[in-house]
Amino acid sequence: MKKAAVIMGSDSDLPVLAPCLTRLRALSIPFEAHVMSAHRTPQAAAAFAESARGEGFGVLICAAGKAAHLAGVMAAHTTLPVIGLPVKSSTLDGLDALLSTVQMPSGIPVATVAIDGAENAALLAAQILALSDEGLAEKLTAMKRDMREAVEKKDKALQEKIKEL
Repeated sequence: MKKAAVIMGSDSDLPVLAPCLTRLRALSIPFEAHVMSAHRTPQAAAAFAESARGEGFGVLICAAGKAAHLAGVMAAHTTLPVIGLPVKSSTLDGLDALLSTVQMPSGIPVATVAIDGAENAALLAAQILALSDEGLAEKLTAMKRDMREAVEKKDKALQEKIKEL
């Protein structure tokens, strides 16, 4: 199975990324996590992105706040799918990071999830990797079935409560 790379702009982003790492681990997706900065270590970020395919990665998840150029810098240096995860900062509640991540120039695509949407970043990465991994696709299908069944159970309970009103 291909690996996922989880790159954060700062070690302070780890609490936001914890659900991502937990979900990747629960799906048995091998991953590496690193701190790299689009602005402070641009050469390291570019070198990582350029060598990622050869190192067995299939997708990159890049989390950053404020200017949030990390996902774009990584996408500029690889043909692998890049998922941008905007991180909420104290400045503009993450809107700055969201706009920086999603507004990419033509030719440099970055798939972007919600502000602090770490679990969805992991699930999108899993869906990308599942294109070539039937076992992972089956895990995702089972997860969606479980979510559907949980909602159906909640609806049934609601219907019973409504009868009592």
